[in-house]
Amino acid sequence: MLSSMAIAKADTHLAKLKARRKLWLDVHLYLGLIAGAVLAVVGLTGSFAVFFVELQEILNPELAIVSTPVEDRKKLHSLDEMVAAAEAVKPLGSRFFKVYYPRKPDIAYKLLYFVRDDKQAKNGDGYYIFVDPYTAKVNGTQLYYLKDRYWGRPIVGFIMQLHWCLLQGRTGADINGILAAISIISVLTGLILWWPLTGKFRQALIFKRNASAVRFNFDLHKTFGFYSAIVLLPVLFSGIYFNLPERVNVLVGLFSPVNRPTAFNSIPAEIRSKPPQAGQQALSLSTVEAIVQERYPTGRLWMLDGPKNPEGVYKVMQKDVTELSRFIGYRDVAVDQYSGEIVKVYDKSVGSSGDIFLDWQWPLHSGYAFGWVGRMLVFFSGLACPILYVTGVIRWMQKRRAKRAKAN
Repeated sequence: MLSSMAIAKADTHLAKLKARRKLWLDVHLYLGLIAGAVLAVVGLTGSFAVFFVELQEILNPELAIVSTPVEDRKKLHSLDEMVAAAEAVKPLGSRFFKVYYPRKPDIAYKLLYFVRDDKQAKNGDGYYIFVDPYTAKVNGTQLYYLKDRYWGRPIVGFIMQLHWCLLQGRTGADINGILAAISIISVLTGLILWWPLTGKFRQALIFKRNASAVRFNFDLHKTFGFYSAIVLLPVLFSGIYFNLPERVNVLVGLFSPVNRPTAFNSIPAEIRSKPPQAGQQALSLSTVEAIVQERYPTGRLWMLDGPKNPEGVYKVMQKDVTELSRFIGYRDVAVDQYSGEIVKVYDKSVGSSGDIFLDWQWPLHSGYAFGWVGRMLVFFSGLACPILYVTGVIRWMQKRRAKRAKAN
């Protein structure tokens, strides 16, 4: 008698779970149909974006790779000499914007110039000028940013913009951020559906042997969804942060103070250079570089931003600063363009819990926090997005056909 009652109670409980599962299935289905196609595009382009620096070098070796023989690479020319070489060939009306330091000895320095001339049709366009650091000679110039259109950009720049804003500018970036939030809910509902009601977890983690095409598609969607979710969830959240940083700052601020001004700039806009004395000129890039390296000799230089106006500051960025963190060892230094005084330093992984949490977003999103292992995990999680979308749509169509056949 007791056994029969226990069985009946278990059956009733299972029936309730299945009814609840049907609700989650509907939520998962419609969210997937709404956001899945876009997530497939964003995920696939994100996989390529993980290696965007290497792709630039592979696709444009005549620009990015140093041609100087190894035996002749005895000494680097100064940054000032490289800028002088770039100034001699820069596009008409353009001004220096930023230096990208090479990641390896055989890679050229990359200097970014923007056209800042209202009289020119190309006002707002950005160019990369590649300079061999061993000869201070220009390898070539590449039009990288087109202000008014995406078509015509180099393939790497096109992929990056498709990934970030779906080629729709600020509006596309906002839509992308909203769809990333929807995708997080979709992934979480998928995990609820993955959870085996009967407790057979091993079966839920593997493919069934000698399965039919229908079952193979189901197992592919299920297993890819589970394993990729571990990486997809933090990557999707960081994507929301980069597209909708103000909203995320408000959310994080509910739990901890947030002092970082924006997702892309750790130096507050109010940090400025003091007015110069009579006849005082802005310091050269080489001088600023030496000031920062003398004060902070560890780490590796990876970017240097020039002042954008007479009140602006130099911003020197270091990475791999291991005394800060093995995973997010980044340091940004603001230098007064006239006096050379270091007026602001932002060490990532230092500060409030909210700041540290936000500092983790870029290393997690790119995979750089865990080196090549992290980058490969992000790469494969991006590839999982189109697989999940395609297998999900196939599964939906299979069930529709089965329902119609049953009705007939």
